Amino acid sequence: MARVCEICKKKTVAGNQLETRGLAKWKGGVGKKITGKTKRKFKPNIQKVRVLINGKTVRRMKVCTRCISAGKVSKAV
Repeated sequence: MARVCEICKKKTVAGNQLETRGLAKWKGGVGKKITGKTKRKFKPNIQKVRVLINGKTVRRMKVCTRCISAGKVSKAV
């Protein structure tokens, strides 16, 4: 299990990087045109954290930073 959050199961997803040219319509142009599409990956920010489970067991887990800041894990001191 490489880059997967053990709490929310967030993982790497694929997408596109769009290359555009032209002036936007709201700026007085004829609109933006897509001149190229390149495949890319969106990777979650996964950290290895020592987590306190049930108030007694300490275990190392891979957790995304969104779960850490939301307080879904209790860090071991």
